[in-house]
Amino acid sequence: MTISPAKLSDPAVRAFVNAVNAHDRDGFLALLAPDATMSDDGSDRDLDDWIDREIFSSNGHLDVEGEGRDGRSLVARYRNDAWGEMRTRWSFTVDEEGRITRFETGQA
Repeated sequence: MTISPAKLSDPAVRAFVNAVNAHDRDGFLALLAPDATMSDDGSDRDLDDWIDREIFSSNGHLDVEGEGRDGRSLVARYRNDAWGEMRTRWSFTVDEEGRITRFETGQA
């Protein structure tokens, strides 16, 4: 069973999932702090390159199965045109202004 993005606890994470699923690159970037970073399977990646390749040019989509850490940790089925579907984990760091400063993802 999945959790509707509208029911996710953290507003920044909720907006992140909505932007990914709507393929809204500009909206996605607006959620990030200027110096935001990310990692995939434990390795830091170039944020712009990664989001273009793994999300926006490959039709990425998140179906959230569970959340933790006050909504800043997710388990989700993630799919895109490059890799198909896989079970993933997501963790977010959000600053005082509600912008994402870091997110980490990888296979769950």
